[in-house]
Amino acid sequence: MPGMPKNRSNPVDAPPAGRLVEASLHHVLGYQLAQATIVTDAVFAERVGTPFDLRPVEFTVLCLIHENPDVSAARLAKALAVTAPNIAAWLERLERRELIRRTPHATDRRAQYLRTTPTGATLASSATRSVIEGEQHVLGNLSKGEQLILIELLHKVAVSRSV
Repeated sequence: MPGMPKNRSNPVDAPPAGRLVEASLHHVLGYQLAQATIVTDAVFAERVGTPFDLRPVEFTVLCLIHENPDVSAARLAKALAVTAPNIAAWLERLERRELIRRTPHATDRRAQYLRTTPTGATLASSATRSVIEGEQHVLGNLSKGEQLILIELLHKVAVSRSV
């Protein structure tokens, strides 16, 4: 192929869209994650973003509240490694859509418990099912076992973050 260095035209070393040699990046986790994110972001937009009008971070916050009833905004912010103002803005949007509700703490006026509303719980479940189905479809070149291993390995990378 003209312009292609010798011995570097292996399709395994080329990203699908650009067909550029990426041999030196092949073992760079951050690069591979970024390339994979292009695929998963498209699935999310098609399966959740547009139909459910949720941004990825709102989906994440909604699901975490759904799975952790009575969680505090401070715990959510810590879990997602974001600032209090950011979490507050996302909570405000979810609350305006009546997907979550805040309940004041019995003794600490500054603290609030967060829960999904019935509408929010239904949306969290439906959106999660939809995105998982979409991801499984685009990951069709991986066996079920490989998909599970990929998820488990990425989870291990995520939990290695300093708290």
